Amino acid sequence: MTGTGRIRVLLVDDHAVVRSGLGAFLLAYDDLELAGEASSGEEAVRKCPEVRPDVVLMDLVMPGMDGAAATRAIRARCPNVQVIALTSFREEELVQAVLQAGAIGYLLKNVTAEELADAIRRVHAGRPTLAPEATQALIHSATQPFRLGQDLTAREREVLTLMIEGISNPEIAERLVVSRSTVKFHVSSILSKLGVSTRTEAVSLALQQHLVN
Repeated sequence: MTGTGRIRVLLVDDHAVVRSGLGAFLLAYDDLELAGEASSGEEAVRKCPEVRPDVVLMDLVMPGMDGAAATRAIRARCPNVQVIALTSFREEELVQAVLQAGAIGYLLKNVTAEELADAIRRVHAGRPTLAPEATQALIHSATQPFRLGQDLTAREREVLTLMIEGISNPEIAERLVVSRSTVKFHVSSILSKLGVSTRTEAVSLALQQHLVN
């Protein structure tokens, strides 16, 4: 929080019209302040140390580095920053992925301005804020037996599929139009979630368990 007592917010969304609307929303509250904007996960990770926000409003489904990966990277670089996933999607997989990455808020984009402002204040104080749909998804996942690979994100499944095809990291980056560092990050996350230490082991396990189509 700045010396003015305002909560600094970084907006992350690949749609300019969404960022514009959220920026206008922040102007309506004396205790909230726009710290900056990012149109991708990679840009958000780069900007976070520069603009030093208190809270990040993070879109989840973006080209390149997705919201969960960006959240994990931001939390590693800037551990004092709190992240709210703000998305149109309510899939269980997305809820789990971004919360595991370190977000403490998950809201749908149909929230009211007052609800969003209150959520920003709550997460800035370290209090989790989840949309009812996100809470239901967590309850459902907690009551289901864990299946290997179920926590892989859609992007990680894409990367894993290309790994199975024997494609190298630079080639995967070119195919998915992302940076090599982003691919390296996804591969590392895949290995961790599958409990293996090499690409070969990951590919072998994925084929044995039919983790991708």
